Amino acid sequence: MANGPILIISGTNRPGANALRVSQLIEAHYKAANAPVEIYSLADMPREIFDPVSYATKPAAWTVVQSKVVAARGLHVVTPEYNGSFPGVLKYFIDMLKFPESFEAKPVAFTGESAGVWGAIRSIEQLQHIFGYRNAHVFPDRVFIPGIGQKFDAAGHFIDAAINERLIKQAKGFADFTAKFL
Repeated sequence: MANGPILIISGTNRPGANALRVSQLIEAHYKAANAPVEIYSLADMPREIFDPVSYATKPAAWTVVQSKVVAARGLHVVTPEYNGSFPGVLKYFIDMLKFPESFEAKPVAFTGESAGVWGAIRSIEQLQHIFGYRNAHVFPDRVFIPGIGQKFDAAGHFIDAAINERLIKQAKGFADFTAKFL
């Protein structure tokens, strides 16, 4: 198993995304737990990967992304809910990664956020099926954050301490979970 950092995937390329804000708060929790961590935002996907020829031949810039995923000791996917599912760009990201080595026996955790009342539960359930199909080890402690637009204070921290506590617990638990696969 890989022994790089835990790679937090901010699961949308939308400018000003709440997924990136949540990813940054989760990153701080991993750092507080002394777990190596890095964020990859889908907004940083190389433009060339969207060229249709990329299905057959990946652009050179994509090899950096591919290497990050393979080297990661675990993936922590932070996804919004768009139209009852996860963003299409997240599916495309998954599809562009090598099979099977990108997710084979890779620990994966999920955090969902949405404007609605369910906190992206549908998005995460769908992603669990995909990662299960790809033989990843799904961490069972998921966090769902409903009503995301009203959850931050002016400094960008969660107003609701309970959400923050769930994320701290999830980060610590997932860091321990990934250590079992090193």
